[in-house]
Amino acid sequence: MADIKLARLPDRSPIKIAIVVMPDLNDRLAAYAGVYAETYGSEEPVAELIPAILAAFLDSDRGFEKAIKERSRK
Repeated sequence: MADIKLARLPDRSPIKIAIVVMPDLNDRLAAYAGVYAETYGSEEPVAELIPAILAAFLDSDRGFEKAIKERSRK
């Protein structure tokens, strides 16, 4: 096997998850999509924004990161 700099790419197969949200959350997501469109000049469907919103939330949750590190030490 060749010794190359690039590591093997991770699994990029999308996984579909269906969710049900309350009307107030749906309204907030629609409002977020509107602000996103105003900010970037590109309208994106809420369904396309949700994965990025969830990733940003998880990436910014320091308590979650700490718990994951503690869990991996066990």
